[in-house]
Amino acid sequence: MSTPTSDVDEVRPRGGRLPRRERRAQLLESALGVFVRQGYHAAAMDDIAEKAGVSKPVLYQHFPGKLDLYLALLDTSCDAIIDNCRQALLSTHDNKQRVGAAIAAFYDYVGSETGAFRLVFESDLTNEPAVRQHVDRVTTECAELIAEVIGDDTGLPLQASRLLAVSLVGMAQVSARFWLSEQGGIDRDQATALVSGLAWRGIRGYPLTDEH
Repeated sequence: MSTPTSDVDEVRPRGGRLPRRERRAQLLESALGVFVRQGYHAAAMDDIAEKAGVSKPVLYQHFPGKLDLYLALLDTSCDAIIDNCRQALLSTHDNKQRVGAAIAAFYDYVGSETGAFRLVFESDLTNEPAVRQHVDRVTTECAELIAEVIGDDTGLPLQASRLLAVSLVGMAQVSARFWLSEQGGIDRDQATALVSGLAWRGIRGYPLTDEH
């Protein structure tokens, strides 16, 4: 019989036996589908265990409670979008293209078939301090990355650079969610180009030199 610290989980026959790391990844994937579809409050650990094909004790070996599982998913989702933003900024030294890449990072994330963005931007548990902290981390860390670029290229003070950066992040994520909810009319590339154009026309008004 396995213990919470064993390397292999005991699971239902249909689930097979997996190393703990692989089992954890599988549980997170199953939980994501349940949380996205049902929301935090309506989701049940029974549903997640059933979808993963494991017993509830196995699920609890990895995650002591539903909130722990939800926070683990938030960690993964927040890390993904922050890393996407970082890679977008590093993808080019051309600032117009940087703006486009950063906006596209949010549209790609929101448009993903997994629906993981709903955990971050449309959580029904934002009154929980730990969840709010995770959600706010996306705005804060993405804005810090963008503010560094703005400050370097414009010479603006830190607080001014951060305000502009937060505005860009807000524009990206709110417009991406609106675009997705509209269903039809504008494809992702068109939407990204429109919003990127708006953002660039604004941010280019703060150049340090004509080259920027």
